Amino acid sequence: MNLSDYTSFDAIGLAELINKKEVSPAEVSSAAMRAYQAVNPDVHAVIECWEGEKYNPAGPMAGVPMLVKDLGISVAGRLNELGSRLAAGMVSPHDSHLTVKMRQAGLVLMGRTTTPELAASITTEPLFNGGTRNPWNSDFSAGGSSGGSAVAVASGIVPAAHATDGGGSIRIPASANGLFGLKSSRGRIGMGPDVDEIWSGLAVHGFVTRSVRDSAALLEAVQGNMPGDPFNIDRSTPGLVTSVENDPGNLKIGVLTHPLNGKRSTPEVVSAVEQTVKLLLALGHQVEEVMPDIGLSWDAFVEMNACFWAANSAGWIDALASMNNKPINTETLEPSNLALWKLGHELKATELVGAMHMRNTVTRKMGAFFGEYDMLLTPTLPDVPAKLGAFNRGQDKMDGRDWLHHVFSQTPFTALANVCGTPAMSIPLGFCESNHLPIGMQFFAGYNCEHALLSLAGQIERAHPWRGRRPENWAGALPN
Repeated sequence: MNLSDYTSFDAIGLAELINKKEVSPAEVSSAAMRAYQAVNPDVHAVIECWEGEKYNPAGPMAGVPMLVKDLGISVAGRLNELGSRLAAGMVSPHDSHLTVKMRQAGLVLMGRTTTPELAASITTEPLFNGGTRNPWNSDFSAGGSSGGSAVAVASGIVPAAHATDGGGSIRIPASANGLFGLKSSRGRIGMGPDVDEIWSGLAVHGFVTRSVRDSAALLEAVQGNMPGDPFNIDRSTPGLVTSVENDPGNLKIGVLTHPLNGKRSTPEVVSAVEQTVKLLLALGHQVEEVMPDIGLSWDAFVEMNACFWAANSAGWIDALASMNNKPINTETLEPSNLALWKLGHELKATELVGAMHMRNTVTRKMGAFFGEYDMLLTPTLPDVPAKLGAFNRGQDKMDGRDWLHHVFSQTPFTALANVCGTPAMSIPLGFCESNHLPIGMQFFAGYNCEHALLSLAGQIERAHPWRGRRPENWAGALPN
């Protein structure tokens, strides 16, 4: 199987070839390894490749290669370093439930991808193992925190990759790299067995893909509770894969072009929103400008998230330091995470309880919004990603709150879905010609409404396909 053929298929396409015995799993794995060797030196998305991982040959995705993010998921006997010097050399003692489900689906786990240190950034440039480059323009960030996974998919190493999302970490790199990225509802994918929720419920597992159907199929394969999970989400709605082909009907969609922090999206992003609205109208949907009431000021919204991020980071960092017998200082942590750790220890328990109350306020307000509108459209990001090195500059002069305001000023649209626990997706519908970078459009829906998002995404993909676009660093364009 040559690289041009390998990269022309999505995950479902590869699974179908293998099932029909037109190509063997070994041939697909070989192609994936050659794709990795061809482009990874330029993009630095994959930090380790594995061999000999077992999988279910009877699974629906049997033989399809899959990369996992170096954070949030454990693979027994494999390094799990979280993009951090504090966790360097740490080995997972057992599989997480998601690992088990991916293997049952037939996915072949072939390695791990880069992430910013402890996932607490929107650019994948950890001091621990270096920066990941955007395959569309290598001078720019790949986004984060699932930047390595997104670049591995966008550059053709694998058709899909595992990702996590605690404030936009699936959707941000999906936007930056021209991919489809779906953040699922809280509780759809179990986080066990070591934790019940991550970041007090803000974070979820998911995938970045080049096609909508791949995201639907992967989510359908791994969803559902495991013993001890705190959630058992209702799955009586239409199948997720089926939803991609279903007509979404005539939807009422609110559109928010500029962020709630009072700043403005760039002209290129505004143009992408306008083109998306035209497309939606042509598809028969009703679209109108809105200003959602989230029940909090922007500063209060950021402070709420700062409480969750800092309190959870502090506990996590303490545990890692104890497990790995390492100190907590500038030799083991970047300034931003050291600042979050300090803030986490300064917070009072009553402040975390207050943040939980504020989260309830936001969730109720957005619940009322989705009683009036089927979906909310925003840009995924108000601008294209920053150049490599730009976002992290000056973090040594920031305290924990400063850092979170810095993060949220650059990503003001995405965290709303994490706070509410509702699904949201980024679709690659725009393009910045001046920097040669993709621009994603984000759609939110109400809780447990992934099927509605996937139906709309499938309709948009058919009307405005994006899979033919190729970045500068593309494995399929290189010799075998």
